[in-house]
Amino acid sequence: MSEPTTATAATSASAADLAARARALDAADELGKHREKFALGGGSGQEDAGVYLDGNSLGALPAHVPARLADVVARQWGELRIRSWDESGWWTAPERIGDRIAPLVGAAEGQIVVGDSTSVNVFKAVVAATRLADGGRDEILVDATTFPTDGYIAESAARLTGHRIVPLDPAGIPGAVTDRTALALVNHVDYRSGRLQDLPGITAALHEAGALAVWDLCHSAGALPVGLDAHGVDLAVGCTYKYLNGGPGAPAYLYVAERHQDRFDSPLPGWNSHADPFGMTPGYRAADGAARGRVGTPDILSMLALEAALDVWDGVRIEDVRAKSLALTDFFLECVRVYAPGGRVTAVTPEAHAERGSQVALRCAEAPAVMAELIRRGVVGDLRRPDILRFGFTPLYVGFADVERAARTLADVLADIPPAGA
Repeated sequence: MSEPTTATAATSASAADLAARARALDAADELGKHREKFALGGGSGQEDAGVYLDGNSLGALPAHVPARLADVVARQWGELRIRSWDESGWWTAPERIGDRIAPLVGAAEGQIVVGDSTSVNVFKAVVAATRLADGGRDEILVDATTFPTDGYIAESAARLTGHRIVPLDPAGIPGAVTDRTALALVNHVDYRSGRLQDLPGITAALHEAGALAVWDLCHSAGALPVGLDAHGVDLAVGCTYKYLNGGPGAPAYLYVAERHQDRFDSPLPGWNSHADPFGMTPGYRAADGAARGRVGTPDILSMLALEAALDVWDGVRIEDVRAKSLALTDFFLECVRVYAPGGRVTAVTPEAHAERGSQVALRCAEAPAVMAELIRRGVVGDLRRPDILRFGFTPLYVGFADVERAARTLADVLADIPPAGA
């Protein structure tokens, strides 16, 4: 590890302490052994793999997935061909993989089906929730800070179903629920700020008023305990290419609580969710269980890559992941305070553990230039315009030395880029 540059020389004593603490924390880290399961090399002849803090956008590749996927392509598709639907288990993959995701989000088996994109599953969940809600309820509460697509989909669903969208801050949902509320669509972790919303409290408030809770878990599944069953969530959706490391464009998933499955009325009925899919009858009759969330032919190649990727979770407790996530983000915030004082960056992510996901967002007036230079120097995060630097912490492969290096490099970059307006 290189010596502190001029930008951090004034805090060299603290820097030495932070570097030593990082080494000690890594040495004691029980999850550190899982890092070797991922392909984290520099590639293209690079000796330095850098620091990857963008797992909240695209998780790293589990090292064993290419060989597993090669078998899917060469043997299952190339040799067995259509026989693989039965002999290789292709047909049962959506529910089988859903059952593997279930423990990571606190769900019993039989309630999650994998397939389609997050956006498509949001549409299914929102429209189905309006059909599950008691008659006369004509409002959909939507997280005003939601990922934009969730808002677009909710607005479209509202036009189709005759409902009215009510946008508001998630913290205001409990006080805004009325007898007109059909459901609320909320992001468990805010994609921009990293704020963790109160899933138990919001869900309970909705239920008390007779409404349903639909949660987007894209930025929480695989990073922290969710407790879908324990907290009585009705419907949930999530992607699998972030903290679940399923690969770019990996299929999303839909959770339908068991108590709702016999009345779950999907707005996208397809042959794959028919009770007799090969009967090819003109009338639709929904399958039992979570399979009602299927639509068309599953995307087998990406789905089986995801199934292989989930092997990295064998023997891992999500509670341990959460503990390390909080320790990593605490340490990063401390390092940033030591290395980059002076107000050039300010934390947007809450300090309180109960309000923090597994990312840290920093506001910086020069964010586009700073992130471009960070990436050039081997620290990969991402940017949310106009002024947010985002850093995602995936506990299975990010270590404390990574955190210290990222903060130190950030300070160096800030020293080299003049403040806006200077």
